[in-house]
Amino acid sequence: MIRAFVAIDVESVDVVNRVVELQKEVLKLGLDIKFVEKENLHFTLRFLGEIPESRVDNVMRALANLKFNKFTIFLQGLDVFPDLSRPRVLWIGVSQGVEELEKLAKVVREAVDKYAAQVEREEFVPHLTIGRIKSSRNMDRLREFIQQNKTVKVGSMEVDKVKLKKSVLTPQRPIYSDLFVLPLT
Repeated sequence: MIRAFVAIDVESVDVVNRVVELQKEVLKLGLDIKFVEKENLHFTLRFLGEIPESRVDNVMRALANLKFNKFTIFLQGLDVFPDLSRPRVLWIGVSQGVEELEKLAKVVREAVDKYAAQVEREEFVPHLTIGRIKSSRNMDRLREFIQQNKTVKVGSMEVDKVKLKKSVLTPQRPIYSDLFVLPLT
């Protein structure tokens, strides 16, 4: 079995550096939070879950048949899922390129859904997860920080490839590797 997902990696050095700066600011709040490592920053288009190795080729073929133009997105604004009363995921939003990103996610999901381990129940919301909140420690500080950074500008990046990624969970962090890369035209 392979734990797999389809994603867009954040490869812009400027965006990665700005995310790391924001993570350092959040760190000062004294939260119980696990940050996403800079090399693991990505937009998940479709989480496939634990799938049999035999399905990986099917997913690669399905992705290889997709035709999509590259586009640019602008990352802006800090927020949380599910909401500020009980935050679990800290993320950065997308203010430009949202339509294209949503269309890409839809096309990807339609192509690979039948190979996933479970049905996707969540609507696609364009976001970059930067941390997972483990407890309610210092939530007042987080709420204030989010209010101050609702429109923080993070930067732009080109979306020029989609990747099928393998995820190996370790006690320290997940280790991701590329199984297939689809260049966008």
